[in-house]
Amino acid sequence: MEQGLNQIQNEILKAIEHHSGKALCTEAIIAKRIRDNANIEGKQKAGLAIQDVEKAVAALETKGLFYSIHLNSANDILLKKEDEIKYLDPDAKRRRLAAEKSMSVLSNGDFSAKKSNKVKTKHNRTESKKLNINDYDY
Repeated sequence: MEQGLNQIQNEILKAIEHHSGKALCTEAIIAKRIRDNANIEGKQKAGLAIQDVEKAVAALETKGLFYSIHLNSANDILLKKEDEIKYLDPDAKRRRLAAEKSMSVLSNGDFSAKKSNKVKTKHNRTESKKLNINDYDY
């Protein structure tokens, strides 16, 4: 585990490193890679928190990988390989944080739920029991 990073940030770091050959990584690609690595069944449309992405990108600097963080018009995170690290400007960061309030985001709780087997499993409906009034004497 990298110094000072929590579990989700380490997973983001690994996913970005896996796609380090590409010039552009999207939030969806990184989140899908994290779900595949951690075998998380739910949260298929979950995104990533901007703070976690920023810490993972900062940690990549020590490995010689430099990414700039951008937002597209749909407030999706884009990571572009560049010569130096560039973070979001305050306006874009505020826009992204507002968007995160209404979206599902991968968190450390998703990994701890997996470890403690509290991941929601699909339960089949139990057979309904019907009361037959003809079985009773009056």
